Amino acid sequence: MAKARSPRHGSMQYWPRKRARRIYPRIRNWANIGLGLQGFIGYKAGMTHVIITDTRKNSPTKNQEIMLPVTVIEAPAMEVIGVKTYKATIEGYKTIKTYIFKKNKDLERRLKLGKLHDPSVLDSLQDGIDLLTVLVATRPSLTGIGKKKADILEMSLGDGSLQEKISIVKELLNKPITPDQIFKPGQLVDVHGVTKGKGTQGPVKRFGVSLRSHKSEKTIRGPGSLGPWNAQGKIMWRVAKAGQTGYHTRTEHNKKLLAIVKPEEVNPAGGFIRYGLLKNQAILIYGSVPGPAKRPIIITQPTRKPEKAWEEPVEIKYIDKNSKQGV
Repeated sequence: MAKARSPRHGSMQYWPRKRARRIYPRIRNWANIGLGLQGFIGYKAGMTHVIITDTRKNSPTKNQEIMLPVTVIEAPAMEVIGVKTYKATIEGYKTIKTYIFKKNKDLERRLKLGKLHDPSVLDSLQDGIDLLTVLVATRPSLTGIGKKKADILEMSLGDGSLQEKISIVKELLNKPITPDQIFKPGQLVDVHGVTKGKGTQGPVKRFGVSLRSHKSEKTIRGPGSLGPWNAQGKIMWRVAKAGQTGYHTRTEHNKKLLAIVKPEEVNPAGGFIRYGLLKNQAILIYGSVPGPAKRPIIITQPTRKPEKAWEEPVEIKYIDKNSKQGV
């Protein structure tokens, strides 16, 4: 019988494969769809499955009930704590000043925010500002998510003039921000997270290199060739070697947001494994999401949405609450 062969599974797109700087990623590219907040911070609770009516036009199961795996992400309310201003230069955007309007115990546990500014300073901002972003933070002590430190994220305000963005900030300063104010059921979203950390692993687990024959020399769980002996005089970085595996920043594009539900609609008896009971609104994402339970997940508007996208709202007939499936 012929020996099964398969190419390596490690992508050269991600390099260097090192640990992420923090437990939730920095967003480098925003879609800027409309005017308003472009993302939300949630916490991965686990997975379950739902039964929906298939609304895809060319699906062989159109108008039939199908079962889909979903990831449950708890989405506690956020609040706006400040803004940052930038000026465009030939070297990119440079920070002009950061204005902090709110301070509380959750934020002070995370970092030192300095002195507070009065929100009326927004009226004095001039046209010399090329970019205005907003600082949002979670309130663990109020939402009961089992954390002590707030998670802070710098977020885009979409496509609009400076005065339009300032008016949006003034509106958001006085009210909590919930996911249903930013997203609508059925739309596509991008999901950003940090994957599960697996420590130092060999090339077989890290890159999917095939095991060598039992008659091979020196090693079994290693690459077949380290490269030629001439020219570069070293082992090239493309050769699969052991190293850090997992805890990498990753983005998954065009995930379907099926629904935004109340906690009692999805809570299993006794709570999710390694997470517990949800106390806030939950976002149901079709398919899997990077990271283990309790990890912060950033959901943003899609940057690569296809022209023909499945964005019709779906009717959820059943949500499984009997299993305590964890991740």
